[in-house]
Amino acid sequence: MLADIGQSFEGKVKISITVISIMPLLFSKVNTCAPLKKYYNMHRKQFIKNTTLTAASLAILPATSLFASNLKDKIKLAIIGVGLRGQNHLDLVLRRKDVELIAICDIDDRMLSKSKEMILKSGKKMPQIFTGDPYAWKKMLELKDVDGVIIATPWEWHKEMIIGSMQAGIKYVGTEVMLGITLQDHWDVVKAAEQYNAQVMMLENVCYRRDVMAALNMVRQGLFGELVHLQGGYQHDLREVKFNNGIDAYGKGCEFGDKGWSEARWRTHHSVYRNGDLYPTHGIGPIAHYININRGNRFVNISSFSSKARGLHEHIVKKCGADHPNAKINFKLGDVVTTNIGCANGETILLQHDTNLPRPYSLGFRVQGTNGLWMDVAKGVHIEGQSKPHQWDAAKEWFDKYDHPLWAKWSKETEGAGHGGMDFFVIHSFVESIKRNTVTPMDVYDAAAWSAITPLSETSIEKGNETIEFPDFTGGKWMYRKPVFALNDEF
Repeated sequence: MLADIGQSFEGKVKISITVISIMPLLFSKVNTCAPLKKYYNMHRKQFIKNTTLTAASLAILPATSLFASNLKDKIKLAIIGVGLRGQNHLDLVLRRKDVELIAICDIDDRMLSKSKEMILKSGKKMPQIFTGDPYAWKKMLELKDVDGVIIATPWEWHKEMIIGSMQAGIKYVGTEVMLGITLQDHWDVVKAAEQYNAQVMMLENVCYRRDVMAALNMVRQGLFGELVHLQGGYQHDLREVKFNNGIDAYGKGCEFGDKGWSEARWRTHHSVYRNGDLYPTHGIGPIAHYININRGNRFVNISSFSSKARGLHEHIVKKCGADHPNAKINFKLGDVVTTNIGCANGETILLQHDTNLPRPYSLGFRVQGTNGLWMDVAKGVHIEGQSKPHQWDAAKEWFDKYDHPLWAKWSKETEGAGHGGMDFFVIHSFVESIKRNTVTPMDVYDAAAWSAITPLSETSIEKGNETIEFPDFTGGKWMYRKPVFALNDEF
């Protein structure tokens, strides 16, 4: 199963990692403390203004003012999982002159063979290869002088591999989404990262999508005014991903589990047994950066609703007939799951998970403030006083003008990188963080807050769409932590 997406390995850093200093707090659940909540609400607008101005000013600072200048010339990385997703990361690692790939781990011979071909073609030295059983990655973690590990395996392996890497002394862990399965999984990873003084970065590539980053630039420059409401999600027809013929990765059959291959081998099981927003990070990651979640703001409550489940059954019947054994399965995952989140600074968020029905791809972003909005589906931007009344401007015109400095500087390096170039930036950020011995731009608190939406949405649906409290993984530190994501053109 480890081969389905890929796996990662972690590395040891010889010098201690830079950490964010912590100021003791009396209250970790601010929203339940009336006096503190009253004081906070009184000063919320000024707080938002100050935070936005701080982010905007930091965005134009040179990198030397933010990071140490003693860069490591080359780092050593390992990868757990070189399936189809892991090979995207493998390709980017092989392109870099400042990275030595010392080990890969997988149990699928087909994926290992493909990965070896990629390595040979790159002209790089063949890394050590760990395989043979699902726990071969533990043997790999015994290697010395590994600076970082990339994990690209099925979701259910992530918690164990992340914590195992940190226990092995590795200080930088880059993991594919999700962080874990249960809410306790997320707490366990956060506590382990704090205990071992390690950096855990979720490799959420949509945070680096070009239009998403241009919108971030506009947010930080105040074009939309004070943000009020945001939307996003994962609206992607995955029927041909969840089922295949056991040979091809996409479609051509109705098999999954042991008879399927690639993501159909493991991902479809989650649609059978779980009902919630199973993949929230593509939508919530960018939104979190827009409104400084965990850095002056936080999620405070959540409620979710699920439609009936029809799409996967209908797909099997249409493609393989009503007599196919999988046509008898009752899929638990609703075809459309809608989640509402409230924030400490008063914004509302709407997320949608829609993967079982016929539809074009869309993440459905909407960034709306007191002075205008961007809507992804409409491909439009409207800014009061600059756009014609009640009319959309083409979003491209605004995004070309406010192209984020990261894309302006690194666009050539993104050519050929996965997902339209987004993948370049997650690996680039991870590698540069290790080289500079600094915090990753997306840390374990971000990973936990974004990924925990899944188990929280499941709980809300199980309780009849009840609104439930959103845990504060930062333990109150969100009130004074500062934005660090994409503040300049370095990484």
